[in-house]
Amino acid sequence: MDYQTITFDITSDIAVITLNRPDVMNALNTQLRIDITHAIKTAEADARVVVMTGAGRSFCSGQDLADGGSAAALDLEGTLRDEYVPMLKAIFDCKIPTIAAVNGPAAGAGANLALAADVVIASHDAFFLQAFTRIGLIPDAGGTYWLPRQIGAARAMGAALFADKISAQQAADWGMIYEAVPADTFAEHWHARAASLAKGPTTTYHHLKTAIRGSFENTLDQQLALEAKLQGACGDSEDFKEGVMAFLEKRPAQFTGR
Repeated sequence: MDYQTITFDITSDIAVITLNRPDVMNALNTQLRIDITHAIKTAEADARVVVMTGAGRSFCSGQDLADGGSAAALDLEGTLRDEYVPMLKAIFDCKIPTIAAVNGPAAGAGANLALAADVVIASHDAFFLQAFTRIGLIPDAGGTYWLPRQIGAARAMGAALFADKISAQQAADWGMIYEAVPADTFAEHWHARAASLAKGPTTTYHHLKTAIRGSFENTLDQQLALEAKLQGACGDSEDFKEGVMAFLEKRPAQFTGR
């Protein structure tokens, strides 16, 4: 596909999607949502880990309010249903690990785009901002789903009501993201993290995501049953056999993702 708003590259089983509208701080318009959705699905089929990051100084400034001509022309409900939902579901349901490498500010829907990933790694240059109430809106793009689960109801409510900037380090301290790293080592760091996952047991990672997400809705008995079922599937994999042999032979495992 000839992408118009992103760059897309797969090298060494690592797919990198770079939001590429730096002149508007990578604001989300219709074409960008289409491109991200397509690239995620391509990465799922052809890579073993996918990374989303931003071009320029921003990760993503949120919805492009000029998309369609003017903010007044936006059909917010329709846009969320028809464009955001497919994009967010593609990220959330992706069978391979997803990393948001947040290189700079992530605001509004841009913040929640990042939070849709399995792991968020942010530069100290980044911050997260639920900017919605500043223009008379509620958090969307999954914000009302991700935030309470990641930082609790009290912090989610405060972040949404006050629309405060949350620094990368504060986000890490709260548990909103996985880690915040110095800007000068950021690119090297997220690439090393991605390379580690790309060499790992890919199918096991998919089962792991299923188990952790299921725990929010399951009773203890249901979760223990789910664990047993998924562990059985892992135990039947070639990667488990390789992992055991590598352990016994005191060598690094060579996982294939099967």
